[in-house]
Order: sequence, then structure tokens, then C-alpha cells
Amino acid sequence: MTSKRNPVGWFEIYVSDLARARAFYETVLNIQMQPMPVPDHMAGGFEMLKFPSDMENQAPGCGGTLCKMEGFRPGAGGTLIYFSCEDCGVVASRVASAGGRVFKEKF
Repeated sequence: MTSKRNPVGWFEIYVSDLARARAFYETVLNIQMQPMPVPDHMAGGFEMLKFPSDMENQAPGCGGTLCKMEGFRPGAGGTLIYFSCEDCGVVASRVASAGGRVFKEKF
């Protein structure tokens, strides 16, 4: 059964210069980005700017952020995409048979 919801639920684009990245995306996409609160367990050395979205009203598309964090660099491996599903354990159980590999089990 397929869902009508976009399976991409969230994305994070890691950058090394948050101000430069903000200026770039705001100019190119003609948007205004807003700071996003950082969870307490990640405070210090982690900054996020939120792309405009209307996730609260189930609008099409997905939300995401620009992120600056020590240890994460832009480029290959510098973007994380989160897929939405009912139970990630069920979805993960299909990965191996599709030719993939789970790097971190459900937690």
C-alpha cells in the first residue's frame, strides 16, 4: 500500500559557513530562513536554520534545515535525509532483500 504523504520527512544540509549558506539559499529560493531551537542534548557547537514549511498542516513536501556542527562537513556525506514511515523497524527489515544495508538499527 502506498502513502499519499511525501516519504521524505526531513532533511539536513550540513554547511561550514552558516551565514554564507543562508544568504545563498534565501537569494536563490527567494525565501526567509529562521533559526531553529537546538535540542538541549545537542546545545553548544550546533546551529540550525529552518527552511519554510507547513508540516503542522500536512502540506505537501517536507521540512528541513541548514546545520552547522563540529565534525560534519558539506559535500559527499554532508546531507542527511530522513524518510517517514509508520514503523522504521518494518521498513528496515526490507533493506537487505532490496540490496541495501542498515547502518544503525531502530532505537
